[in-house]
Amino acid sequence: MQAFCEFFDIRPGITALIGGGGKTSTMYALADYLKTRGSVIVSTSTHILRPPQYPYLPRLLTPLRFGEVVSVGTREGQKLSAPEQAFAELARFADYVLVEADGSKQLPLKAHASHEPVIPPGANTVLTVIGIDGLGQPIRSAAHRPERYASITRSTVDDIVTEQMIAAVVSTYPRVDGIVINKADRPERIAAALSLSSMFHVPVAVTAWQSDHPIIAYRRNRV
Repeated sequence: MQAFCEFFDIRPGITALIGGGGKTSTMYALADYLKTRGSVIVSTSTHILRPPQYPYLPRLLTPLRFGEVVSVGTREGQKLSAPEQAFAELARFADYVLVEADGSKQLPLKAHASHEPVIPPGANTVLTVIGIDGLGQPIRSAAHRPERYASITRSTVDDIVTEQMIAAVVSTYPRVDGIVINKADRPERIAAALSLSSMFHVPVAVTAWQSDHPIIAYRRNRV
């Protein structure tokens, strides 16, 4: 994970994750590594399931200790929504603040409504996550907000997702500092993810967070 953080310039302060399937897994992988570098808050500007592995705090009043990881937000049953405190304020109490800033209903791909994503002001880095398992599937079943996805790509919700469609939709995102293509957990998905990675002009990592080899490749393309 050290190479991953250096590749994407993950610095102390706020890091936001947007896009489709794999944001939470990416956030957890970052948190578990960054606690070796300082203190960490995991949170959301939208909604997430409350992380069971980290202590929950409704707000922070004192700085966290080195190596401490907590989740902070407004509790809604088993979910968390945006915290009462501004993310800039939370950043005064921890070295790293990781924010899931987009919802995708656990689908691999995402097109945004006008109010999305909710990127915190002052975010150092915004990572876009793409689930490669959405490639080759009908838009209807692969994408959150499928009608919007189809509109952007000039297709129908029953059309099959292509690399070109994914790139076209990501190009509409308001900010993309790096891309994580996740779920590359078998040879054909790795090949597809590597092919897709060539279509972007920001740093790209190919990952499979749930596998024994979670980081598969890094790629930088010339602009």
